[in-house]
Amino acid sequence: MSKFAPSACCPPLSVQALTPEAAGQLAPMFKALGDPVRLRLLSLIASTDEVCVCDLTDAFDVSGPTISHHLRVLREAGLVDVERRATWAYYRIRPQAMTQLSALLAVAGTVPATA
Repeated sequence: MSKFAPSACCPPLSVQALTPEAAGQLAPMFKALGDPVRLRLLSLIASTDEVCVCDLTDAFDVSGPTISHHLRVLREAGLVDVERRATWAYYRIRPQAMTQLSALLAVAGTVPATA
């Protein structure tokens, strides 16, 4: 289980400054996303309902243990969940974490872009 428990969503930064407590809760997520491999891993996981770790390792030019390390950081930051089935681990995004980050980064008074 993640050591980060998302709280109620924060108002956008353009509306209200973060409290020290909220900044302390959100910082691990942003720190986890500060690495290009982890950012790409999150993108790959978010683009599907769930993905096997076996499919993630093939998408990078780094070792399996390095991918496992990056996935652990994402999991501990509260960005992804994992379910183990037999010998494989399946990852999925934590929608509430993505909602929290996107709400925080939203610019007040703008309409989100649609595809």
